[in-house]
Amino acid sequence: MKTFRDLLIWQKAMALVTHTYSVTTNFPKEEQFGLTSQIRRCSVSIPSNVAEGFGRGTNKDYYRFLTISIGSLFEFQTQIEIAYNLKYISETEFNTIFENSRALERMLSSFMNKIKVTL
Repeated sequence: MKTFRDLLIWQKAMALVTHTYSVTTNFPKEEQFGLTSQIRRCSVSIPSNVAEGFGRGTNKDYYRFLTISIGSLFEFQTQIEIAYNLKYISETEFNTIFENSRALERMLSSFMNKIKVTL
C-alpha cells in the first residue's frame, strides 16, 4: 500500500461524500447553514480522518483517527435519517445512502480491529 488513496475504505468514503453532496443539493434553502452543511461536513470528515491517520507515524495515532472517522460516520447516519424523517430525501434515496454508509461502517470496523491488535 503506497498511499491512503489505495485504501478501499478511503475510496468508499469518498464515494459517500460525492453521493452526499448530490443528495443534499435539493435540501430546502433554509437548511443551507443547518442540516445541509452539517451532513456535508461530517461526510467529508470520514475520508479526511482516514487519510490523516494514514499519514501518522504510529498505529496508535492511526487508530485514534479511525475512531474519529467512524464517529463522523455515525453522526452522518443520524443526520441522513433526520433528513429522511423531514422528507428532504425519498425512501429509496435514504435506503441507498444509508446502506452504503452501513457497508462502510462494517469495513471501517474490521479495519480498526486489525489495527487494534497491533497496539
